[in-house]
Amino acid sequence: MTVRMKEPSFTEPKVKEPTISELKTTDHGVSWRRECADAQAIKGPELKGASVFYRNIEEELDLARHTGTGLPLHLPCHAIDFSSCDVLGLSHTGFLREEFLKELDANPGFPITAGGSRLMDGTSRYQDNLEHEIADLFGVESALVVHSGFTANQAIWSTVTRSGDVIVYDELMHATALAGMKVSLALEQKPFRHNDVDHFIEILEEIKETMPQVKAGKRCVIIGVESYYSMDGDTCPLKELIDIAKEIFPTGNAQFLVDEAHSFGSMGPDGGLGFVKEQGLQDEVAIVMTTLCKALAASGACILSNNTIRSLLVNQAKALICSVAPSFPMAAAARAGFRAIRSEKAQKAREHILDLTRLYIDTLTANPIYKKANAKGLLAMPLHDDGDWREGPVTHIVPIWTPKPKHAYYLSFHLVRDGINGTPIVFPIVARGEDRVRLMMHGHNTYEDVHTLVGSICSWAEEMMEIEASGDKNRLPSAARLAYDLISKDRNVSNKADGFNRTVL
Repeated sequence: MTVRMKEPSFTEPKVKEPTISELKTTDHGVSWRRECADAQAIKGPELKGASVFYRNIEEELDLARHTGTGLPLHLPCHAIDFSSCDVLGLSHTGFLREEFLKELDANPGFPITAGGSRLMDGTSRYQDNLEHEIADLFGVESALVVHSGFTANQAIWSTVTRSGDVIVYDELMHATALAGMKVSLALEQKPFRHNDVDHFIEILEEIKETMPQVKAGKRCVIIGVESYYSMDGDTCPLKELIDIAKEIFPTGNAQFLVDEAHSFGSMGPDGGLGFVKEQGLQDEVAIVMTTLCKALAASGACILSNNTIRSLLVNQAKALICSVAPSFPMAAAARAGFRAIRSEKAQKAREHILDLTRLYIDTLTANPIYKKANAKGLLAMPLHDDGDWREGPVTHIVPIWTPKPKHAYYLSFHLVRDGINGTPIVFPIVARGEDRVRLMMHGHNTYEDVHTLVGSICSWAEEMMEIEASGDKNRLPSAARLAYDLISKDRNVSNKADGFNRTVL
């Protein structure tokens, strides 16, 4: 939620912070650890007589399995959700389901299949009406609904640039946008340091001086940013960047594309219509991409633009041309979601999330155990540790950094054991030394949930500091040890030869 901090508008109930023993009464992580261990099973040697096609693939996968970084698909096992993208809790509470069923009742005899791609038989009257409704809601000429944020970013970035254009983008842009850029016509692609306005100016000035066609206004600079950055939880200085671009390229050939995957629905006017609209910059941004699977809790994504961009995408974006159109159930869920996010329940959820976020940051950073762990380099919240966060925008994305190698996995195992779903994010998804567990506040979380989360994080930090103080470099924290034991058992590794296990994860 991007708002200026204000005095609390609520009285927090008195909640007894759970003790470590209470947190560990139930081990919620049994199935999660089993799935993780299964994902580390070495399989290449078993395929010596098999086709080289499959053997090469398994040997490639074994490179990750040997280091304990094979990725499983986990089934839910948590009791408290601090990780899912259901930000407002529209799915968790059943509210979206109710609205979706109303939409189905209002459209008896609806088709299941889309019937074809958008250019063939896939554009239904229902979807056409939905897109016009969304466009009117945002005050733009066009809204193009697609299957996912990946589809949207692939379509946009692979298509909108012309030969001779330049792409400039924040270095923390999402991987889906980077994938689209790789197949664009823009051969010049320049990242600028994350939210670094001075470096942004430097990049634009360099382009102006070295690319005559751009300087003359005959080619364009396409600038990509996110509103909320999904791994850090900070916001883009969008207005400042736009003002700078207009000053350096006064002919208007610098255009912005904004990814609002994590801000749409979570904040903004008129029922959570996002960051660009809240900033009053919709006329300064060429394209806005919103996902429909996070705060809105349905699926798909939407590309907001004028009709020129729409025509270009419909005619040239292979990600759209070669895909079957979104089906009726998908479009109906989106329509229901747009109703839901503009409801009074959703607005109360947005306000509640802000309260929870403030409570979480204040409670964690004030905890003596956290302070000690932070000083020792075990835990960090770079956006919040100095206390200045109260003076600026705050979002529901609140990652806890674990700078030391493997610690993101260790903390994740600990949280999952305590019934909390925390996802470890490690290199190469983030830079080396910036591993973290990504956490989010939700409309369905409670004050007690927040205290439980803080208690779990601090109990892990306390255990890690005890291990460090013992000087035993081979000792692992208890929750991680349970996972390593499974891997060791599966590979028939004796306790004496446990050196392997110390290197995984």
